[in-house]
Amino acid sequence: MTTPLIKIHDLSIGFTAKDQRQAPILRGVSLELKPGETLGIVGESGSGKSTVALAMMGYLKSGLSVFSGHALFDGNDMFALPEPERARLRGSSIALIPQNAGQALTPTLKIGQQIDEALQLHTNLGRTERETRVVELLSKVRLPSPEDMATRYPHELSGGQQQRAAVAMALAGNAKALLLDEPTTGLDVTTQAHILEFLRHLAQDLGVAMVYVSHDLGVIARVADRVAVMYAGQLVEEGQTRDVLKRPQHPYTRGLLASIPRLNQPGIPSSMPGVPPAVGSELTSCAFANRCNQVQEACRNGMPDLVDRGLGRSRCLFALDTTNTHTANERTPDIGHEAALSLNNVAISYRRPGLLDRLLKRPQKTPTVDHVSVDLKKGETLGLVGESGSGKSTILRAVAGLVGTESGSITLDGTQDLAPPVGRRDRETLRKVQMIFQNADASLNPRRTVAEILAAPLQLYFDLKGQASRDKAKELLEAVRLPERYLDRFPSQLSGGEKQRVGVARAFAANPEITLCDEVTSALDVSVQAAALALLTRLQKANGSSYIFVSHDLAVVRAVSDRVAVLYQGRICEIGPAEHVYAPPYHPYTKTLMGAVLEPDPDTHPVLLADDVTEKEPPASGCPFQRRCTRHVGKICDTATPPAQGLTREHIIHCHIPAKELADEPIGEDKHQHSAEANTNQLILDGVVSSS
Repeated sequence: MTTPLIKIHDLSIGFTAKDQRQAPILRGVSLELKPGETLGIVGESGSGKSTVALAMMGYLKSGLSVFSGHALFDGNDMFALPEPERARLRGSSIALIPQNAGQALTPTLKIGQQIDEALQLHTNLGRTERETRVVELLSKVRLPSPEDMATRYPHELSGGQQQRAAVAMALAGNAKALLLDEPTTGLDVTTQAHILEFLRHLAQDLGVAMVYVSHDLGVIARVADRVAVMYAGQLVEEGQTRDVLKRPQHPYTRGLLASIPRLNQPGIPSSMPGVPPAVGSELTSCAFANRCNQVQEACRNGMPDLVDRGLGRSRCLFALDTTNTHTANERTPDIGHEAALSLNNVAISYRRPGLLDRLLKRPQKTPTVDHVSVDLKKGETLGLVGESGSGKSTILRAVAGLVGTESGSITLDGTQDLAPPVGRRDRETLRKVQMIFQNADASLNPRRTVAEILAAPLQLYFDLKGQASRDKAKELLEAVRLPERYLDRFPSQLSGGEKQRVGVARAFAANPEITLCDEVTSALDVSVQAAALALLTRLQKANGSSYIFVSHDLAVVRAVSDRVAVLYQGRICEIGPAEHVYAPPYHPYTKTLMGAVLEPDPDTHPVLLADDVTEKEPPASGCPFQRRCTRHVGKICDTATPPAQGLTREHIIHCHIPAKELADEPIGEDKHQHSAEANTNQLILDGVVSSS
């Protein structure tokens, strides 16, 4: 029997409250991890999952202390070791890969220099050996041209490449275990699929143990051998991934699974009622009792034990219903016939020609966004999907007046020109177009209370002050399901989901006609996400607002959108009603995105149709997807703009391949993978290569 590499035994961690009471964050958690095994830890924000992972390396956040229990790594009690010994183990034997690799990497140092620093700290290699080792590590994490990558700064790498560079740094000390804290949050679906595939192979090839903390159960289904479900600082379920995700025993696990939107199921998924117990609160009964739809009197009479029931361990007295049901609430949008917003042949470029460029008459760079034409109807939600760099957020920023257009027009209500930047728009135009930002932390003033944050738009647009402003702010909070007491709180006193709700309330304080939603649920756990999507749908119906909804998560877009536009390199590849775009789908790029989506099912696997590459700018001519397309048919793809094919009046694709042929090809099937020879013959016919 293999000895556990990591062993957490009856671990309780917390802080001392003002009344000198011990307030636990972790409550008697016990877990084990063997070499080469991957453990997924899931749960809502505040459930204690990150605290468990950090405890494995003997780290406590400021103000916390160990109340009881042990955290053993490779036989060492991490909290009993002297700090120098703990520091030696961190990085050399156990390493942390943070959520945001871009922030973890030093922006002023080249990637190779940063890995070299880790080698100097954790190995005895000489300079020449370290240089060789840097290239080996970058090659091991499957970065292209590792010698070149070593000379680049972090900002010159894509998000996925930065994450791989962070993994290379973590492996510099020959780590036996990696702790990964939401390492793919914020990455687009194809980059995420490639990163997860790489991590799976890393565990298999090197025998590295991994602890993967995430709120994304699709990610956990792909990478984890076992799953631990945390709630209110307790371990409520633990077992093999297939058992936990396909036959969950605890009602909380079932609630998490029911909260996840699915590609093949339109509508807003169900969200769990209520909120978890406050962090550090005393528990005398089942922590989930107040939110459970199967609660019985016995659940309130004492704390249930964590019991092995054959399919793993579960902390539930009545863990009988092991079915995994998923329900969705059908959207009933009230869509008008008139356009609330129109984009006509819009082009946007971040690069402006300098004086030398104009003097030398250098050709202008290809626009970041080009030839985008789309109408947004009143009461409609238009989803924009695509990988990072596809132009989704750039289009939102142009509508909001944060970036200018190079050509084309953006009009509101068919007549009002939105070309002026936000600083030159009149007050009424500002009111009509509001934006909900991805990062609530960055968009809420930390020195103002919620009441003051909401008062600003109320005074600007409606001249509300004093008690009238506070009454309206209270009404707005109630609309986003936050109680009046939150008016006097600062953003730092709110959870991530609560901050996002305040951001939504601030946008709707202006009673907007157009609401721009930029990745508004990407950092939320699945239960809060489901509630946020239901909230947005309810507010839209009540206010008649139109949405443009941008997200990396295609299932979320499917849940909320009436129509979907698929963008690649700032060009629309496909646009149409959501139910048509998502099934079959048609365009090769849409197939690529759909094939990379992760479902919370260990028996489904992503289809990596497109290479994991970063394109710095769109091609000068031809199809924008030409360099990565598995259906590339020759010179015509490189030189000619793909024609618009109308499958229906509203469903349009831009591709040289006939739509009927594309529709006959299922996701994952590459008709060209057998045809290296056929492709060469086509290139010869097109005159691209020589027949000799």
